[in-house]
Amino acid sequence: MNLKIIFLEEFGRAFIPKKFRPHLRQYLLKAGIVEVPYRIIGGMFYLSILATLIIYLLKVYPLFEESGLVKVFFYTLGTWVALPLGFASALALIFYFYLDMKIFNRTKRMEEVLPDFLRFVAENLKGGMPFERALWSAIRPEFGVLANEVRLAAKKVMTGEDVDEALREFTSKYDSPTLRRSFDLIIEGMKGGGKTAYLIDRVVEDLEETRELKQEMNATNLSYVIFVSIIVLAVAPALFTLSYQFLMILISIGGRLEGVQTQGVMDFAMNFGNVALDPDSFKTFSRQALGVLSVFSAMIISQISRGNIKGGIKYIPVFLAITQVIYIGLMWVADKVFGGLMT
Repeated sequence: MNLKIIFLEEFGRAFIPKKFRPHLRQYLLKAGIVEVPYRIIGGMFYLSILATLIIYLLKVYPLFEESGLVKVFFYTLGTWVALPLGFASALALIFYFYLDMKIFNRTKRMEEVLPDFLRFVAENLKGGMPFERALWSAIRPEFGVLANEVRLAAKKVMTGEDVDEALREFTSKYDSPTLRRSFDLIIEGMKGGGKTAYLIDRVVEDLEETRELKQEMNATNLSYVIFVSIIVLAVAPALFTLSYQFLMILISIGGRLEGVQTQGVMDFAMNFGNVALDPDSFKTFSRQALGVLSVFSAMIISQISRGNIKGGIKYIPVFLAITQVIYIGLMWVADKVFGGLMT
């Protein structure tokens, strides 16, 4: 490519310190990314510079173009220091959030197929295979991420690394108590000289019991999930709609009373007429408030039903869309119902 796509990779490497690169690579491996995306990092740099240039030319420079040279210099310097840093930080946070969610989803997929995988390992051990061979033979394509991680650990064992070290290195990569406890029990059982196949069967039973308990807890908490969903999706839009219509009625009544000539009624009319809140501003506030409620309610529902907040990220767009659609629909209905009171 021309100049290696305008030095995208070179700029990306320049922004990542050498001491930090091994840690970044390890973190990316958790997300299933083998190579460090230096080109993407370089692209973020160019994107931040482009955004800064657009804002500077359209918003910042017209404000002080008639000022003195010194003021122009300092404004320009401040803009080209603060904005690129701000954009780069925002893009870095978005990228980190994406990686964190990808690691979380990979971890959950491994936990889901772990009992089936261990069951295959136990059957292989009962068939007379050594533990290393039993691990390798239990790998199936349907196990996905877990199969890849176990395959990597098995290769390390075959090249001379201890089994316990390879497995502990695998489980320490992910923030999963389920993976860590399961393999720790198996490793300690092997060191103690017990029947590994029997121990694995017991671990599988415990994992299945834990899964059943979580399902029962989810069913028990379903009423709370429904309650929160109704409040956010229906009650909150309805309350904001009624508040808006009440505001419009107050403004309409105040406007009518302003035409009354008696002094006492004039004072009363002025109190009604001088409503400080702008209807359009209230409508904007309502939509923004519903958006905030949607975000936090999705996280609360995920915490109640799944025991973690990250699982609710995928519900946020759904909640945002539903609340806005219901709000717009209720506003249309309310305009038809209360329209006669404001004419």
